[in-house]
Amino acid sequence: MVREIWKRGFTVRRLTYWTPALALSVAAVALAPYAAEAVRARHRAATPPMRHLPYPQLDWPLEISNSQYLPMDWTDVPGWNDDDQLAAYRTFRASCKPIAAKTDAAPDGRVDGKALGDSLRDPCRDARATDLADNAAARAFFERHFEPLRISKLGDADGFVTGYYEPVIEGSRTQNEVYNVPVYRRPSNLFVRGFKQDATSLPNKGPVYRKIGRRKLVPYYDRAEIEDGAIEGRGLEIAWLRNQTDLLFAQIQGSARISLDDGSTIRINYDAYNGLPYTPVGRILIERGIIPREQMSMQRIRDWMEQNPEGANELRRMNRSYIFFREVQLSEKDEAVGAQGIPLTPGRSIAVDKSLHVYGTPFFITGELPIESEKSKTAFHRLMIAQDTGSAIVGPARADLYFGAGQDAGKVSGRLKHSIQFVMLVPKSLDPVARGRKMPLPDARPSEKIAKLFPQVLPKEAAKDQVKDQGQANQANKAAASPVNDAKASAPAASASPATTVAQNVVAPQPVPLPEARPRIESDRNIRRLRYGRRHRNRR
Repeated sequence: MVREIWKRGFTVRRLTYWTPALALSVAAVALAPYAAEAVRARHRAATPPMRHLPYPQLDWPLEISNSQYLPMDWTDVPGWNDDDQLAAYRTFRASCKPIAAKTDAAPDGRVDGKALGDSLRDPCRDARATDLADNAAARAFFERHFEPLRISKLGDADGFVTGYYEPVIEGSRTQNEVYNVPVYRRPSNLFVRGFKQDATSLPNKGPVYRKIGRRKLVPYYDRAEIEDGAIEGRGLEIAWLRNQTDLLFAQIQGSARISLDDGSTIRINYDAYNGLPYTPVGRILIERGIIPREQMSMQRIRDWMEQNPEGANELRRMNRSYIFFREVQLSEKDEAVGAQGIPLTPGRSIAVDKSLHVYGTPFFITGELPIESEKSKTAFHRLMIAQDTGSAIVGPARADLYFGAGQDAGKVSGRLKHSIQFVMLVPKSLDPVARGRKMPLPDARPSEKIAKLFPQVLPKEAAKDQVKDQGQANQANKAAASPVNDAKASAPAASASPATTVAQNVVAPQPVPLPEARPRIESDRNIRRLRYGRRHRNRR
């Protein structure tokens, strides 16, 4: 009986000891969901919400495709104080007239998707209200309204410039034995998607079609087909020239003055092109070793064509691009009209990439150019205004400098093919430093789990191309190992197995590696819990 009483007492004592602990455990289990929700609420309050795809359109400070730019101070712009900014100011005022007349800007201020949009309107409003006559005042105007931004193509330190001019060519209104090369205006069957056939301005890039009937579209004729008479007899001739070389150089420059045999002069300007890419004939002569790169100029190209008529025909047709002109009513004193629709200013107007830049944008171009002679290095520090474009002018820091009309201007522009520094003047409303402070931070890197669920692989087209190359290499290996080629087994390895080398270089499509996944870091509470558990087990 004593033993039974002792057992009952022990049981009572054990229940008395464990009852509070059991009650606390039950309470903890019951309150756990509420505690977890409180932790999550604190976490949501401490971190910004994750943006869901697709991300909203952000207001970037300045976005120019395939470019890199560096904000500068005016004191760091080489040669800024050595230039005559008054001449540039007058050229800028001329560009402001069409800028002020534009009313088709998008709601976000952009024009045709370009970064500058209509931000030039405020500087233009001030420029048109004040006619400055002092160089110091003109320099102060640009410093007051703009910020200097050094710009170049992504991966390049500098930009690249060439020159152009308005050639003076002999011609006739009628065809005869001397003048038998036609200068064509835009044909009526030339069609560009999104534009009316009689539009006053067509793009100088992209595909161009020949409309057959009401619906059928085919690529337009190339240079060889047009020279062989594809569009002759349709009344498209503006004038007639001596030879195809004169026409080619007029097409390269985009404008020309034709001195007629009756003593009068007509002016022609670029109107449209046939949609085929421009191929520089000078580059072909360099690649063939005919003219050394350091001696290349427009005059050397003309001299070679005149001395090699048959070779000139073949060389010219390798440039399949063809330019159509329109006749413009300008006097002999007026300069050529650029793509912006205003007369160009020699030494102050430049042609830029129309798809990236806005007409009227100032660019300060600084470096050394062969202005005086082919071998001279003349210091060139000049503020110039974007007023024209060209199919060969591609890139954020690429420009064609306009030097005027005539033979002397042609000599200077013909020898310019040089790297040089570009400083783009950006309106202060687009200051990238000030606007960049408002940019949101990017989202955190994906976790390791997300990276495994959504692996990034090569596009299907690239994978198919690699598999196709692998198959072609395997077929070449089999052909090299066939009995027909056994007699060539003793030939040198360099000439007997090129396919083997190709096959060794071809690799199977591999997943594109993601950035390193975000490391998994335990919270302080979990770390303390793990440490406490280890100490508790060690004590047992």
